[in-house]
Amino acid sequence: MTGAGRMLSGFAALVYVLILAPIVVVVMLAFSADNFILFPPSGYSLRWFRQLAGNGPLLAALWLSVQIAAVVTLCSLAIGVPAALALAKGRFRGKGALTSFFLAPLLLPTLITGLALLLFFSPLKLAATLPGLVLGHMTVTVPFVIRMMTTALANLPDDIEAAAATLGAPPWRVVRRVTLPLATPGLIACACLSFLLSFDETVISLFIAGPRASTLPVEMVRYVEGRTDPLVAALSVVLIVATLAVVLVVERLVGVARAVGR
Repeated sequence: MTGAGRMLSGFAALVYVLILAPIVVVVMLAFSADNFILFPPSGYSLRWFRQLAGNGPLLAALWLSVQIAAVVTLCSLAIGVPAALALAKGRFRGKGALTSFFLAPLLLPTLITGLALLLFFSPLKLAATLPGLVLGHMTVTVPFVIRMMTTALANLPDDIEAAAATLGAPPWRVVRRVTLPLATPGLIACACLSFLLSFDETVISLFIAGPRASTLPVEMVRYVEGRTDPLVAALSVVLIVATLAVVLVVERLVGVARAVGR
């Protein structure tokens, strides 16, 4: 290995250490026996996982986030998949401009999106409501669904669809019986990642959430504002394990890099 190769390898190792170090710290704090955040912990126990199981507000926020993410995922697929199908398979004027329009929200900082949604939802009385949270999260997930599904559909073999069409199948049947079944791994990966995006959305939720519509990320932010115990670290470990399980499913089905359009 050349000197430049060793330098690049060392730099890459340093980057990995910087990325993984916070996760290691959180995992160690989750098993801490201390009454407050102290690193390294003076002892280890499962006390914070037991307290997490009895924390009503955090568990209620967790269940609410799961419900919202499920609804957001279904609505995003219902809107994004037909749009992606039109962009991937259709040939019409203005296709490039329409693609840029659909994907433009991905380029905006979520801080700006959250503020804009708050100003737009307030007169409509959608702020601090569950429908408002669903619509707010969809501003992020729908463009993501369109991007992922456009990539997945564009990679499908055209000859199979053409064969079905030449045998007399109408376009809607070709889509239902050929295109969508072939794109099933991409659909599942898209649904999983959309669920994670909605579940993890913090900035937009902070703008739109209210006392009766507080998602888990918002509740975690409120919790750490007034407490310094490792309970949130224990919750973070649970979320890390769940997220890794979803990512592994996506990787086995279609590949994470391919799912996000790379």
